[in-house]
Amino acid sequence: MKKKLWASLILATMAMGLSACSSESESNDAAKETIRIVGMSSNEIDLNILADQLKKANFDVEINMQPDYSSYSAAVDTGDWDLNLTGWTTVTGNPDYAVRDVFATWGAYNNQGLSDPVVDALIEQASTETPDKYVLTYAELENVLVNENAYMVPLYSSLRMQGVNTELMEPTMRQPKSRSAVWEEWTYIDESLNETRPFVMTQTSSSLTSLDPIQANDGSINQLSSNINIRIVNLTDEDVVEAKGSLSHNFAIAEGNTEYYFLLRDDVNFAKVEDKEAVDTGERVGAEDVVFTMNRAKDKDSVPVHKTYVLHSHMKEISIVTDLNELSTTIDSSTGKPILETLTAGVDTEIAKLTDDKTKVDNAAGVYQVVKIETTNPFPQVLNYLAHQSAGILNAEQVSSLNSKFDVSNYDATKDVGYGDFNAIKSGDNHLWMSGPYALTYVNDYEVAFEKNPGYMPDTFHEPRIEDIVIKFIKDDTSATSAFRSEEIDFLPAVSVTQVEVLDASDKFEVMKRSSNAVTYATFNLADGNKFADADLRKAVLYAIDQQAFIAVKKNLVNPAFSTISTLVDTGNIHKVDLEKSAKHMAAYQAK
Repeated sequence: MKKKLWASLILATMAMGLSACSSESESNDAAKETIRIVGMSSNEIDLNILADQLKKANFDVEINMQPDYSSYSAAVDTGDWDLNLTGWTTVTGNPDYAVRDVFATWGAYNNQGLSDPVVDALIEQASTETPDKYVLTYAELENVLVNENAYMVPLYSSLRMQGVNTELMEPTMRQPKSRSAVWEEWTYIDESLNETRPFVMTQTSSSLTSLDPIQANDGSINQLSSNINIRIVNLTDEDVVEAKGSLSHNFAIAEGNTEYYFLLRDDVNFAKVEDKEAVDTGERVGAEDVVFTMNRAKDKDSVPVHKTYVLHSHMKEISIVTDLNELSTTIDSSTGKPILETLTAGVDTEIAKLTDDKTKVDNAAGVYQVVKIETTNPFPQVLNYLAHQSAGILNAEQVSSLNSKFDVSNYDATKDVGYGDFNAIKSGDNHLWMSGPYALTYVNDYEVAFEKNPGYMPDTFHEPRIEDIVIKFIKDDTSATSAFRSEEIDFLPAVSVTQVEVLDASDKFEVMKRSSNAVTYATFNLADGNKFADADLRKAVLYAIDQQAFIAVKKNLVNPAFSTISTLVDTGNIHKVDLEKSAKHMAAYQAK
């Protein structure tokens, strides 16, 4: 064995002056290292490409391919893996979200055990900077994550592709880069169908993590949660924060970038479900609900499993403004004028009075509510987090009526039922009060159904057009595409690269394509005792990976990426395969 190790060192030294082919030959003479890769069956193509490239770099590859997200998550939790094929979509459109929850020591989705004070410091530094300054900080963060430490292996960024049946809908429907689909703006070409024909689409995950916005942040619920709970701001299709379609008429940032004001509208009511039908509760969504929602979002102990605390921990205090003079004397950081002007721009009636009682609000008579959010430090990106599904506004009384029945610290999932409990809702206990354009009416093993919220911005542009929406659970892309082509479903929210050519060949279907913030990558298990805690072995993997192979197999329907930031900030960093470096680092590891 010692002879093999010495041979590896000698060959690795010689590789500096040899070609990539020579380097591959050398690595094949060295002792092989086993690498265990975990992933999902939906990423089988990527797993196979990874395995093929790593085998050429002298790794023995073992693949643990799980059938769905739930079983995949369980496999990751065991820690019995070396490399995790995963992905991240920055649904808030800001770079802080692209790194904080996945790479910070305290990140809720940092499941590799990464704890690096340099990484943490750079994330915090960039969060306080303006875009013109944070480019350099994020470039350095990428360098630490990839080049210096190989904590991750970047693979590619995906296009956002959706399949449309052009006989039913125009292929001009909104296709946001980050935010979830805007259901309320969808309409059939034949508008008479909006009230009578359920609109049917699909998703892979049939097990929904939770319908409590702060207890889930994954693909099983993001689109659903975003459409059943309104937020106080939204994102445009190009990731600009806006008030349009949100609970706010307008918002303003005060000088100093630590105080944020929101002027609320009064035409949104909570919906509940009775006999699988959406019913208007008659209760307005007001400032009291916003304050309650934000306070629980920033409190890591407010629920048993808080999945989005890191996103909202920058909020310091949330309050209802009742002093109109405060709006006249506080200066807008962008315009230099009183924020009162910003908040009332374009509203039909000027503010005559502010109230902290939502039952007394009457915008037409000049009676409004204003919410103020203060942050712990200057952090304009907080607005992007307020547009996230986890900031969906909930009813204070309804949530408290369930969650007050148990002690969070002693929560027992086998007997305690908290707000948004998926199993309870699936079994018929639909306790949700929903503030968004649609209400979830039922869910079973095969589908989840939604009905228009009758109290959502009636007689405005934002009143939902289509009455009923149904999402069928179909686990694999091929079956979903077949169901779409046979018109069992009307819309494919996500089209696999393997199915694009088939759909594009038909005059009836169109695949809408655009850039997205979805990045596929792999992370290493850094737990004590795992051999991939060694940076040289990680770099042996990193430099063995050729992104062009993924791009070619996926027919140029994906793009190169260097990190989860790549689609948001142009840092100039590029990953290049280098088998000589791979062999060098493999030899260095084995010499230890």
